[in-house]
Amino acid sequence: MSNSVENRFFAIVCGALLVFVAPLFVLFLFLSSERAEKEIRDHISVLLVANAQALAKPLWDLDEDSVTQISATTVAEGAIVRVNVRDTSGQLDVTQSTIPKSYTGELEAISRPIVYNTVDGKKSLGTITVYYPALGLFDGLKHEEVVFISIFIFAVLTVFGTALIGNRIFVIQPLMRLTHAIEATRQLGSRHHVDWQSNDEMGRLARSFNEMQSKLEREETELRLAHRRATDTYNLTPAMLFSLDADDCIVAVSDYWLAATGYERDHMIGRKFASLVLPDSREDYVQRKENRHDGGARLNVTVKFLCRDGRVIDVLVLESTAIQNGRTLSVMTDVTDLKQSEDRNLRQAITDHLTGLLNRQGFETALDAKINEADLRERELACLFIDLDRFKWINDNLGHAAGDAALRELVSRMHDRLGPGDIAARLGGDEFAILLLSEDAEKRAFEMAAGIADMFEVPFVGDARLSASIGIAIYPKHASNASELLLKSDMAMYAKKRDGKNGAQVFNNGMLDDARRRAEIEGYIENGLNEDWFEAHLQPIVNIEDRSIAGFEALMRLHHPQKGILPPKSIIDVAEETGSIIRIGNRIMEKAICGLARMQQIEGMQDAYLAINFSPIQFEPALPARIVSLLDRYNIRPERIVVEITEAVLMDDNPEIRTIINEICRFGCRIALDDFGTGYSSLSYINRFPVDIIKIDQSFTRAINDGSPDVRRKSRMLIESITTLSHKMNCTVIAEGIETEEECATLVSMGLDYGQGFLFHRPQHPDVLLEMLAGTQYHIHGSVAQAS
Repeated sequence: MSNSVENRFFAIVCGALLVFVAPLFVLFLFLSSERAEKEIRDHISVLLVANAQALAKPLWDLDEDSVTQISATTVAEGAIVRVNVRDTSGQLDVTQSTIPKSYTGELEAISRPIVYNTVDGKKSLGTITVYYPALGLFDGLKHEEVVFISIFIFAVLTVFGTALIGNRIFVIQPLMRLTHAIEATRQLGSRHHVDWQSNDEMGRLARSFNEMQSKLEREETELRLAHRRATDTYNLTPAMLFSLDADDCIVAVSDYWLAATGYERDHMIGRKFASLVLPDSREDYVQRKENRHDGGARLNVTVKFLCRDGRVIDVLVLESTAIQNGRTLSVMTDVTDLKQSEDRNLRQAITDHLTGLLNRQGFETALDAKINEADLRERELACLFIDLDRFKWINDNLGHAAGDAALRELVSRMHDRLGPGDIAARLGGDEFAILLLSEDAEKRAFEMAAGIADMFEVPFVGDARLSASIGIAIYPKHASNASELLLKSDMAMYAKKRDGKNGAQVFNNGMLDDARRRAEIEGYIENGLNEDWFEAHLQPIVNIEDRSIAGFEALMRLHHPQKGILPPKSIIDVAEETGSIIRIGNRIMEKAICGLARMQQIEGMQDAYLAINFSPIQFEPALPARIVSLLDRYNIRPERIVVEITEAVLMDDNPEIRTIINEICRFGCRIALDDFGTGYSSLSYINRFPVDIIKIDQSFTRAINDGSPDVRRKSRMLIESITTLSHKMNCTVIAEGIETEEECATLVSMGLDYGQGFLFHRPQHPDVLLEMLAGTQYHIHGSVAQAS
């Protein structure tokens, strides 16, 4: 209560008395004391004058008794307490005193010289000194003044007491009631009123307070009702609601939130929400503040939430803006099923359903991630592009189910050789890719390629033998980004396929030149088909004995308007890879048959045949009908058409190709086995397929007169054996690439039927060949047409 209003009022009144009344009272006492002291000094001064005159004669006479008697008389005065008389010579010193020994106060002294009138004039004989007590402030008061002071003090005390009593009754008491009401409201929570009735300020204050209490009581009732409704809505809403403060600590959770997560409310309040989020998605949740903007609710993030029982669920957090003091209202939605469905869809979208590896889309995503990892860890990344050799044979001969089983078996073997962090993918068909992250990626890539080659040592389903062409590119040595790395590994793979397949090839810049040349050739092919640059040149096939023309071989040529005739081999290689060989073959076949129709106008050429080369991919179901249609259009007998196929077509033993070949033979066309003696040559083809003509490859023709006796002997022995067996199987034998008379003579001695080469005729455009043949008489030997 030291700071109570009453104490302060008391202090103010006391202060006012001290400031205003006390100085006046002290001033009154001071003036009264001065007046009394003046009266005493005036009285003493008169006594001194009289006693100084009375002491002049005795002191002149040195009458000590008289001096003593006069001094005693002086001391007898009421105000004087001591008298001292002393002559100037020091012979007489009389002191009289009435001061008690216990007196310790101060004394005031007044001196006066003693002068004696002699005949010689006035002489100073000594001094008289009287002492009287010093007066205090109250010593000089008279009776009337004491009465006045008493009355004054009583009046002041009365006013002071009245003020205190009035202050207590009219101020303190209502204030105390107001204070008690406020304290009761604060402690008990109920609204108390002040019981005070008056028309003054305190009464108005009490009425205002009571009205305020009544209003607050009504508002509190409304707030409690609204809070109850809000709480019921918060808890009964079938959604996981929770609130966070500015520090992301949980300040409220709904009953549904507790039921869904299994936690208890007391354990959750004050806990950071981020602590309930799994570490792998916590960073995304924490960073949501950086992306949050004011105004409206917004979707924050999907995170993995840890429930009390250890379950991990995916929740979508939708958070509102700050409500008050940084608090937010948020809602969690369990999207575990949706997330799992999305993950399944994503896995299906990026996974090959047959092998379980990544598909091309998933591989490209993984490739970007691996390149970033390589940059961070300062390592190299190798990309192995794998293409299976002869996989088409399994599908064509054993069925697609066997092909799928072979692919699964391949992936199973491949998994055993993959290390942690390695990524494998099936890009489509029989194409695969592997990513290897290493400090020396090229070395690791060749080790992996060697391991893949070892996988093919064991046969696959149906004792099928496979191999693989592997292209290798290294990041950042060969490529600066993902697409470039994949492209260059693909280029390296195709380079290996062109070099003979079954092995690994690392990328080099020369492949870029090859790719540019191939792209240039592709452009020539496309423009050639659109602008009709392709021509069918004909090379005569002659009887090797009399040099008479038995037939013609149609050869493809691309006549570029500026570059002239382009090398056919590069054109054919690119066309077979791009699939445009079908369009080119159809164009050449039509022009060659048209050229044969023109040739038969020359006398003796009515039975000459036309040999047409076909790529394996040209054997499509519509081919027989197309041949028949062209023969009908140009009035050519079917037996005059010879379809030349390579051993690669027969080696695959594709049932569909076999059916097409049989259909062509049924129409009357004949079959020639081209380039016999190379690759996987087998005389069993002659027995298994309707082959009419065997064409010995030009490499054997050149070797029959080789400088090495051993090579020469073996080559001649091989050609003689092929010729003998072919004749016994009713097949005609043709030697290709005859360029010298010596070669021709040797072949004649071996019993070959026909030959073709630069020794006889070069391939010519039909117009040139027609002009040449029209000016010369030729005898056409017809035995080829009758063979088989």
